[in-house]
Amino acid sequence: MTVWDRPEPPTRPVPLDRERIVAAAIALADEGGLEAVSVRKVAARLDAGPMRLYGYISTKEELFDLMVDEVHAEILPEEQPGDWREALRILAHRTRQATLRHEWLADLLGGRPTLGPNGLAVAEATLAALDGLADLDTVMRAVETVSAYFTGAIRREIANLRAERATGLSKHDWQRASGPHVTRMLATGRFPALSKAVYDGTDVDAEASFATGLDWVLDAVAAKLNQPSA
Repeated sequence: MTVWDRPEPPTRPVPLDRERIVAAAIALADEGGLEAVSVRKVAARLDAGPMRLYGYISTKEELFDLMVDEVHAEILPEEQPGDWREALRILAHRTRQATLRHEWLADLLGGRPTLGPNGLAVAEATLAALDGLADLDTVMRAVETVSAYFTGAIRREIANLRAERATGLSKHDWQRASGPHVTRMLATGRFPALSKAVYDGTDVDAEASFATGLDWVLDAVAAKLNQPSA
């Protein structure tokens, strides 16, 4: 029996339910990452005994599943877009925005699909937007391709934000600090393509880079969806 199917125990003596447990766990994760989440710490925040929480969740992994599904409520579009491309674009951007609010989500994106009601609703909305545009296997590969792009891009962005906090250096501060070493290495002439990228490339922010890459991936998906059937 999954956590979604198991009924909740009575709410005594301290009022308790999965909604309160998940809210407390998310607050802890927002403050200190997933490593700050444990059954003991969640129980302490709720002023309840740790053993009581095991009536609602069996493992920390189940708690993570509930947390991810709760955040999927933020990802679910407010209304169904009429165009498949816009639907996938909204999914990508809303996932990025949710992860920037809850950085720990980057560590749980990808892998097995979430089976909670919100996660299933996001999957349903996404597949419904592409329904009938191609055979099912092509549709599934299209969704997987877009998901793989935004998952990787979001994780890279969060990794950079974490590096800034860990080092105390912004992106530009780090570039300035690393500049002398990079200049010496490029001056050897061993890295001509990299040198051109460093000196001639345009610096764009994370949001612009994300949007551009997403458009390119959607262009590729559109080409596949528009291919005539063999």
